[in-house]
Amino acid sequence: MCGIAGILTKNIDLRDRYPLIENISESLKMRGPDAKGEFIKPYIALIHRRLSVIDPEKGSQPMRFGKYTIVYNGEIYNTDEIRHELENYGYTFETHCDTEVVLKAYHKWKEKSCEKLNGIFAYAIWDDEEKEMFLCRDRIGVKPLFYSLKDGVFAFASRIKSLLLIPEITTEVDKIGLYEIFMLGPAKTIGNAIFKDISELPPASYMYYKDDKTTIKQYWKLEAKEHKENESETIMHTHFLVKDAIQRQLVSDVPLCTFLSGGLDSSIISQIASEYFKEKNETLNTYSVDYVDNDKYFKSSVFQPNKDSDYIDLISNYIGSKHHNIILDNKDVAKALIDSTKARTLPGFTDVDSSLLLFCKEVKKENKVALSGECADEIFGGYPWYHNKDILFEETFPWSRSTDVRHSILRNGFLPNGDEYVHERYLETVNKTSYLDSDNKIEKRMREMFMLNLDWFMQTLLYRKDIMSMESSLEVRVPFCDYRIVEYAYNMPWNIKSLNGREKGVLRKAFENELPYEITWRKKSPYPKTHNPVYFKEVCMMTEEAITDKNSPLGELLNKNKVRELMHNPNALTEPWYGQLMRGPQVLAYIVQIYHWIKENNVKFI
Repeated sequence: MCGIAGILTKNIDLRDRYPLIENISESLKMRGPDAKGEFIKPYIALIHRRLSVIDPEKGSQPMRFGKYTIVYNGEIYNTDEIRHELENYGYTFETHCDTEVVLKAYHKWKEKSCEKLNGIFAYAIWDDEEKEMFLCRDRIGVKPLFYSLKDGVFAFASRIKSLLLIPEITTEVDKIGLYEIFMLGPAKTIGNAIFKDISELPPASYMYYKDDKTTIKQYWKLEAKEHKENESETIMHTHFLVKDAIQRQLVSDVPLCTFLSGGLDSSIISQIASEYFKEKNETLNTYSVDYVDNDKYFKSSVFQPNKDSDYIDLISNYIGSKHHNIILDNKDVAKALIDSTKARTLPGFTDVDSSLLLFCKEVKKENKVALSGECADEIFGGYPWYHNKDILFEETFPWSRSTDVRHSILRNGFLPNGDEYVHERYLETVNKTSYLDSDNKIEKRMREMFMLNLDWFMQTLLYRKDIMSMESSLEVRVPFCDYRIVEYAYNMPWNIKSLNGREKGVLRKAFENELPYEITWRKKSPYPKTHNPVYFKEVCMMTEEAITDKNSPLGELLNKNKVRELMHNPNALTEPWYGQLMRGPQVLAYIVQIYHWIKENNVKFI
């Protein structure tokens, strides 16, 4: 994985702005600490930072071929097939890396080339003759890509922070940005980057930029199709797709491990990875995360019925992995709220972010690549809101059904139209859902739920995973995001997907003979969070600083009495802020992150 950036100007000689180019490169260093490269001409600069995973000795970027120059971030999992197809057309290759394949595929097929790629990627290709830039992002949106067009300057980057270094781009946030932060956050609308001058290239899209004009087109979307396989065929097909996706993503020239929580998804990945390692007479390293004294304070709930630690040893021993349990200090998790906000350049997923950041830094000490089980829940119906008939048909985001708690912490009358803004975003997603005429009420709603989860909850998790892992210089791959699995699951009948009345029933059935029974049929448990009061105490102190700092505009936006009530009684919050992981302590942590986001970036509200 890597970090990329680029600047095009109409009348500024970028050779005179070399310190700016250096600063942008430095801002991407953690995404690519192994090497850096630049392509600079009077009115264009392309910047690359490399984290070497495949063919470390070669594959330097920016890479040139004919009139084209590429900066690329990602991994292509069907590289060999595309390379072979290009070789049949007469192309030759000097490296084993996928960058060269992506570049020459564009040379051959132009924008149609992105439809051939199976992987996670964001890249830009400069046409030196046409003076035209092409940008592209993977179908699911695993790899981020942001851009700006302001005052004759077009720029793009893997990080928002990199773009904010450019003088023409301001840190202004308008009313839309405030709606996004306070009414939808930590989620955000696809395409929105909160800052007024910056946008996000949507997943499954490509862009052409030339002569101050941008053209964006979507090259892939989910289409409703008839599912023609019976139950047993569907189980076999699911097994094949998942196993094939995992095996394709085990290719690496540097140390690779898996994240193992003891849940179904990470256990499937780790079991297949372990078999792959055994064939090479090697042992797979697996990693889990926990917190100091968490067992002491853990309380079972409907969302988290049991501890991961009860199951991790079971699956690790079963597959024969060398397991490492990373224990995080609770004060460190609180303090890392600031670092995780700096990494995002946005307020984020609170301790779900900060703990992952600390965890990835520990994993990076021995590894460069990891596989993780994200996104199986969105794709195979793993969340409670898929199965609760009382909320299934509510016309709202199921993980944040009410905005009451959001309004309650805000100054009276601030963002009065927040509910309307949220509902409009909800309808935009639902209205683009593809159906079959034969879909009954349940099937139609499950397609809508699929789209809501794909475009919102899943995007939040993927951005979190990319930013926190890459801030640690660790590449994390997500096999369940293989677009073939997504397409197949979208058209799978609900009675098969929820086989035996269970969340992810078809996935459980597909792998029941390869995992212990206790793992296969374990009730879903979310990402582990700390239950230790030490963390909450630390967050309360940080919150008090955030709401009393007279140099920050945040205090004027909040209802301080309501915030302090939450500090004294976090359990008073009956509705989650965002999913099962953001409740009282996390709402306070979110305020802390907003405060440091404003402070770090000198955010101006307009």
